[in-house]
Amino acid sequence: LGVLAIVLLGATLGLGAYTFAYAKGWSYLTDDAAACANCHVMHEQFDGWTKSSHRSVAVCNDCHVPADPIGKYKTKGENGFWHSYYFTTQSFAEPIRATPKSRGIAEANCRRCHGPVVQAMGTPSHAGREELSCIRCHGSVGSVPTKIGRWICPE
Repeated sequence: LGVLAIVLLGATLGLGAYTFAYAKGWSYLTDDAAACANCHVMHEQFDGWTKSSHRSVAVCNDCHVPADPIGKYKTKGENGFWHSYYFTTQSFAEPIRATPKSRGIAEANCRRCHGPVVQAMGTPSHAGREELSCIRCHGSVGSVPTKIGRWICPE
């Protein structure tokens, strides 16, 4: 029974190591935006980012993971596991949608980087709204070419 447990553990570790190497797992530990395109379903998002105004000031991690190191690597680990799972099982939804947690992280990062703009949100064009959200109105700003004022809030 002990030998069987060791064999199963070895096989699991070996398969995990192979998968990590095959999927270029080490690249996800960096801030290289190209790592996000390792998985072919993210090519459209990566291509959009390379044409966007954010490419000169932000990489994927700047918007999609928390700014603090512990939160960053915790989120990268969780996302890496689930991205691998859904990609391997081909059970991801098309088009790819951010989870509520991911949307919250992106919202916090928009507000962190664009603090002066956020402070100006008390202007008449935004006054009276119950819940202000950067990504509700500007959700594709980091992934497609944009110009200030081009995006119109859907309400």
